Amino acid sequence: MRAEKKYLIDEVQTHLRKSDYVILANFNGVTVADAAELRGKLAAEKAEYHVVKNSSLRVAAKSLGLPDIEGALTGPTAIVVGGSNSAGVAKVLKQFFKERKKVEVKAAVLGKKLISSKDVERLADMPSMEALRAQLLGLANQPASMFVRVINAAPQGLVNVLNAKVRAAG
Repeated sequence: MRAEKKYLIDEVQTHLRKSDYVILANFNGVTVADAAELRGKLAAEKAEYHVVKNSSLRVAAKSLGLPDIEGALTGPTAIVVGGSNSAGVAKVLKQFFKERKKVEVKAAVLGKKLISSKDVERLADMPSMEALRAQLLGLANQPASMFVRVINAAPQGLVNVLNAKVRAAG
């Protein structure tokens, strides 16, 4: 293998090792300014956008034991990797596509599973980690709140009865 080809494959492997997901995108029609803006938005999620050669991506993915991505390797390909919030990254890509009508998601690998572009869109529609934590915390607090209300109901009932007696007597 030529040294330059090995270098490209090693570079793609380095990118693929940065996270437990990789999103494959078609970047047809994306200008340099668009790519810079997208990179800036992805940086907020600690993610990176890289244009790669399909042949290098194919070899790198196979060597790392990723699922077969051959079906997604048509046309120009960019990968999005990095960061721990794959749903947040998917949201950024979805919003960018909605605004610019550019950068179409081809497929993604999440963990060691290949998912379709529709699955990536569903991932983008999920609530953020903060919202999920708040929902979980609300659910965890709910039984305690209900318990306090039940405990408080008996004395409150007694107070209400006594107040009614006082009003009736007076």
